[in-house]
Amino acid sequence: MRAQTWLHGVLAVGLLSVSSALWAGATPGTVTTGAIPEDEQAFVDKVGKMSRAELIALLGEPARAEDVKLKDSGRVVASIWHYHNINKDAKGAYYPTTELDIVEDQVSVVVFLNNDGSDASSGQTYEVPNPNPAGI
Repeated sequence: MRAQTWLHGVLAVGLLSVSSALWAGATPGTVTTGAIPEDEQAFVDKVGKMSRAELIALLGEPARAEDVKLKDSGRVVASIWHYHNINKDAKGAYYPTTELDIVEDQVSVVVFLNNDGSDASSGQTYEVPNPNPAGI
């Protein structure tokens, strides 16, 4: 009986911590934990090795997503995902938007933008090296 009461207490604390993040105004595309590096190069190094599913597990759903699909099969071959206020520049200010360009389930380009994502021509761009160049 004690173990059951203890388990209920642990579950209650867990649910409260999750719900407090929701009440604090967490929105899709905005990461509220310190689980990822905020500086540019460390962020690129981390996400460059992740699949779409791993990115969603770490960052949550993007604030905006555009998919490129094959016309004949409808299979998604590339995506552009936008997240807000998750990375800092060298001066410590947050970039309003971080764009992840995903090709074949792998991040290929990361762009840090000083706008809402509507103008991708002005930003800091990093190409992510393919972690599996041989295609194996």
